[in-house]
Amino acid sequence: MIFETHAHYDDEKFDADRVELLSHLLKDNNIGNIVNVGASFKGCEDSLKLANEYENVYAAIGIHPEDVKDLNEDTLNWLRTHSADPKVVAIGEIGLDYYWEKDDEGRALQRQCFNQQMELASEVQLPVIIHSRDAAEDTLNTIKRYNTQIVNGIVHCYSYSKEIALEYVKMGWYIGVGGVVTFKNGRKLQETVKAIPIENIVLETDCPYMAPEPHRGERNSSIFLSHIAEKVAELKGMSVKDVEDITYENALRIYSKSKRN
Repeated sequence: MIFETHAHYDDEKFDADRVELLSHLLKDNNIGNIVNVGASFKGCEDSLKLANEYENVYAAIGIHPEDVKDLNEDTLNWLRTHSADPKVVAIGEIGLDYYWEKDDEGRALQRQCFNQQMELASEVQLPVIIHSRDAAEDTLNTIKRYNTQIVNGIVHCYSYSKEIALEYVKMGWYIGVGGVVTFKNGRKLQETVKAIPIENIVLETDCPYMAPEPHRGERNSSIFLSHIAEKVAELKGMSVKDVEDITYENALRIYSKSKRN
């Protein structure tokens, strides 16, 4: 069984077959639990709605750095209140994205919102899901300030060096490995997977984005997680079953409210 740690089934690309996927197809394709991750405020609302409609779907709620305009006192209070829902297992995805934001003022606002949501995670005692792009140093420094036995989490869609990944591993964090690991130009992530313990890896799709080979360019879904597990097994010199089992346990450990199937 595979644990999908990061999906966006609230996306409009799933409007035509969302019910079929979440009700039948995923269970029939060795997919156990799914965490649907909010990004915009609407995405948080939709993720929580999905989580409460499907037994094996859970929600993460948080404001993505590209949507920091959504974070204000009212939405922060909404996140605080709904973090107590039994189906909410993380605050996320939150973090920094300097790839799209070039303006110093805009980056400062991202850092402010990142700090606010890390503080919220500490307050409500939930793990976090981190989005970080072209912001390795600022992300790591922020996480080091907040890292405790209560606040840890997953660095989603990991794209930095193996050396930085090992810094996260030392703190007990997890590295989210998705479709990029199967790409011909995914060497950096492949080297990271080889370097870090399997006990610090979780599997994700980020669907509907970033479909793995041989489906690159298609709409992604959790059904394609098997390709990611196979590539991780190849890189680690392990059986696919061991990769699935260990990463499943890793995800259960980080998403402590999740129900074992």
